[in-house]
Amino acid sequence: MRSENIEQFFSQFDFDIRKSKDARWIDQKCTHDVVNIIADCILEFTQHDTNKSFTVKDIWLSDYAIENVQAMFSKPDPSQQSQNEYDKYFSQPIKLLSYSRILRAEKIGSRYQYKINNLALLEHIALKPTNTLNFLISYIQKVLADSGLDTAFNQFFQIQNKDAYAQVRKVFIDFTIEHTAINTEVECGRIFTKIVNPLAFKFKKYGTEKGRISNKIITMQDIQYNRTNWRDDLAGKEKHIPRQEYAGNIPVESGYSAYLVQKAKKDIRNFNDRFRNGLSEVWQQTEQGIKATQMHHIFPQSDFPTIAAHLENLIALTPNQHYAMAHPDNKTMYIDKDFQYICLLAKCGHIMDNLTNPQVNQQIYDFDSYTFVLDTGLNTDKFSQIDDLDFVSIVLNIDYFYSEYSNGKFNGLIKNNKPIFK
Repeated sequence: MRSENIEQFFSQFDFDIRKSKDARWIDQKCTHDVVNIIADCILEFTQHDTNKSFTVKDIWLSDYAIENVQAMFSKPDPSQQSQNEYDKYFSQPIKLLSYSRILRAEKIGSRYQYKINNLALLEHIALKPTNTLNFLISYIQKVLADSGLDTAFNQFFQIQNKDAYAQVRKVFIDFTIEHTAINTEVECGRIFTKIVNPLAFKFKKYGTEKGRISNKIITMQDIQYNRTNWRDDLAGKEKHIPRQEYAGNIPVESGYSAYLVQKAKKDIRNFNDRFRNGLSEVWQQTEQGIKATQMHHIFPQSDFPTIAAHLENLIALTPNQHYAMAHPDNKTMYIDKDFQYICLLAKCGHIMDNLTNPQVNQQIYDFDSYTFVLDTGLNTDKFSQIDDLDFVSIVLNIDYFYSEYSNGKFNGLIKNNKPIFK
């Protein structure tokens, strides 16, 4: 899904808080990483069925949530805790997804039942945390604009001093108390943080910290739920995040990183099944018609943990390609360089099609993330210097690094897997 699709979807709705009287359009737990995981849990519970209804409790007691929440957040088993422990963590992001019309809500008795209203957008949000962050920023900007609050926030990001900060905070607090059921400055301040800091991160500006203007530019770590244990996500970085900052802030041994790796494999498998009939991404005559059941790391996870959850580093292969070709003699700790070259060529073609074909509705790859994968896997900085979407230069550089393998044992696969440039 492209950014214009999100904006087009939002344009159908009026998110004016003065009309809805709803202060919970965003809340304390609505950081992009939490919303991303809750969206993923919803898709797992519903199996992408827009007719299946669910409650907040259905999601937090689902097998998938129980399996992953403990490792990701260092929290106890959701099924063993009281409602107060998990209610906000699950209910606030679900409420946000409902207010933004990604979900539709219906009150039945004392409980709300939800269904998926926009499956494509929910899938986009759940795909990776940076997608969620982009969605949240667009959503925040739309709500502020519809509610007549955008001018005050824009002025703060232009002036960036204590007085401008005090002014925008006062405007937001006074507005919220006047138009919603919230009547305390403390509660308004908590919500204010979840609004101003994602925008500050986007614009590389100062935001808020402990009720006053921050003493530094807001970073990715500042806008995540668990600021101590979570750093930049593994699933792809925003183009405006400095590469050095991104590369130095990636967890490699946390439960969250393990979740992201497994989720990336699941997403590649689902995408390949849905749009490529489950066939191998490496074209090979003798493997035609055989399902690609193996999601293979082109650059191995054990050697390159920082790119293990990047979709651009995963490729769908048949069992024979995986165990007999990618890994010599079925030794999974070793990578066959000849076949790695073929995988890189094939993956380049699929990424190019996904990012440049106007007929593609679901963009799952990111060019900047792709060059980061190549730079990391090949221990270089050449790919980061390539212009956006310049796949000709990408292939030329891959050929350079694998020149000794261009006439290798898999030479016959090069022609059918090398991208064709018109």
